[in-house]
Amino acid sequence: MTASADDYAVQAHQLTRRFGDFLAVDHISFTVSRGEIFGFLGPNGAGKTTTIRMLLGLVRPSSGWARVLGFDIVRQAEEIRKRIGYMSQRFSLYNDLTVSENLNFFGGTYGVRGQRLRERKRFILEMAGLVGREHELTGNLSGGWKQRLALGAAIIHEPEMLFLDEPTAGVDPISRRAFWELLYELAEGGTTIMVTTHYMDEAEHCQSLAFIQRGRLVAIGSPQEIKATQMSGQVLEVACDRPDLAIPLLRQAGLFEEVALYGTLVHVVTHDWEAHKQLIEEMLTRAGIQVRAVDRIAPSLEDVFIATARRAEVSAA
Repeated sequence: MTASADDYAVQAHQLTRRFGDFLAVDHISFTVSRGEIFGFLGPNGAGKTTTIRMLLGLVRPSSGWARVLGFDIVRQAEEIRKRIGYMSQRFSLYNDLTVSENLNFFGGTYGVRGQRLRERKRFILEMAGLVGREHELTGNLSGGWKQRLALGAAIIHEPEMLFLDEPTAGVDPISRRAFWELLYELAEGGTTIMVTTHYMDEAEHCQSLAFIQRGRLVAIGSPQEIKATQMSGQVLEVACDRPDLAIPLLRQAGLFEEVALYGTLVHVVTHDWEAHKQLIEEMLTRAGIQVRAVDRIAPSLEDVFIATARRAEVSAA
């Protein structure tokens, strides 16, 4: 069945933004289906935030067009803002207000008042685990609590779509996991979510992903599709006692597509894994590096992201 315009929360076509001579977003086209979690990945300065600001109607595109929830981002930006929630990595909260006062403020901003406001506040406090802390100053909350309060402020008016710009930056892993559990619940309830992130474990749980590099989309699809179609070569995982020495040694050999640190392990991308498996062991052993294992593994999303970004850099050079 062919998808219609009504199936999409976002449609972007050749969306472009220049700042003087700098091309921040370079003719990107993509769609976000209603009710899905769409991940937008890229290094700092790649164009993620500029793209979101255009979709929110805060920055006018230099060329191209986009529609959000069926509304044109230039001509109908006010209609879009009534129907979406936005959360930045700075959380957009007032630290000198209490938890309850922040929710009152954001509720009033979106026209949520009276009984509906009381009901929404009760829901958000329970969702965020902040029951009993309503009168605590927001500035006294930990990063994880502020994060959940900021999410609550962004959804107090029950928006159709959420835009989250690096919402878990600087938050501890346990709080990140709890935050994503909240996002899954919202998505299951029908809320469309577009989130920028640089955490690959988060990206794995998005239904669709787009990689952006130097303002250009370099890959788009589900995590499974991207891993199946965008990875050039196979991945060897090297467990050794000195990865800090192994990485420059393997890179200097000039035989491999990519060599990168992955936790305490070294990932080597190669087009001839059978021949290079033994070669890697021999090279490292001769250098006095103890090798515990060299195994071929399925590429992770991080492997694909690094390889795709490297190809984009080479083609742009």
